[in-house]
Amino acid sequence: MVNYILYRIGQFVALHLPLKLGYKIAVFFSDMHYIFGYKDRKRVKENLKAIFPGKPDREIRRIRIRMFRNFAKYLVDFFRFEKLDAEYIKNNIRIENIRYFEEALSKSKGAIVLTAHLGNWELGGVVIALCGYPFWVVALPHKDKRVDNFFNSQRESKGIKVIPLGKAVRKSLDVLKENKILALVGDRDFSEKGMILDFFGKPTFFPEGPAAFSLKTGATIVPGFMLRNGDDSFTLRIEKPLDFIPTGNKERDLRELITRYKIIFEDYIRRFPDQWYMFRKFWIS
Repeated sequence: MVNYILYRIGQFVALHLPLKLGYKIAVFFSDMHYIFGYKDRKRVKENLKAIFPGKPDREIRRIRIRMFRNFAKYLVDFFRFEKLDAEYIKNNIRIENIRYFEEALSKSKGAIVLTAHLGNWELGGVVIALCGYPFWVVALPHKDKRVDNFFNSQRESKGIKVIPLGKAVRKSLDVLKENKILALVGDRDFSEKGMILDFFGKPTFFPEGPAAFSLKTGATIVPGFMLRNGDDSFTLRIEKPLDFIPTGNKERDLRELITRYKIIFEDYIRRFPDQWYMFRKFWIS
């Protein structure tokens, strides 16, 4: 109940104030959260030290503060979906290599857009949908039904179709069979039932879904990331589709394909650590 009220208040403020002022207010509350949110602060530090074991604590602290602030801005952007249109995209978002979607869809087996908890993946989906692509996302339902409805209505208001995680397999296969785009976040399996792989040299769980869908349907995996620039504009960067030929050995193919995009995730997180929003323990002890 409390979270739902806070989200509604946040949406009201974000929609009725200029964007820069909305960001300033969000950053203020982010700094308060940073001061009093000991558990989140501790987890983020542990994750950053795992990525950058050689960086001094002072530099880790700077990255951590920027990450808290960037996440607050991410929420402002999400609350402002109602204001997003073609004009906003033209003035604020640089789109790189969107032709890769056409390349993937030309095979008539659908495309899997794969991203991480990095930058503003929600905004990236909106931009792709507003560009006219048939776009579906698999989303983890919130425990509070009102919060879940709020988040999904934000997405659907911009043409994104939402598939609840618990019902994802059959519907996702149908989407790919119809040669549409399926978006997945693939940098962590919070159910701890995925495949264990080294990430920055330490073991963690990776969801098998993206690779499994690709191997089953022949859909091409296209990595993509919506990155925040220093002036709070964005770059939607689409990476080259993964060219993978299965061997027929399911376990080996799954591991190899996940490893291919895991390396891409590592590269982006290393370059943009203050945009990787991971407030939970990430690695296996």
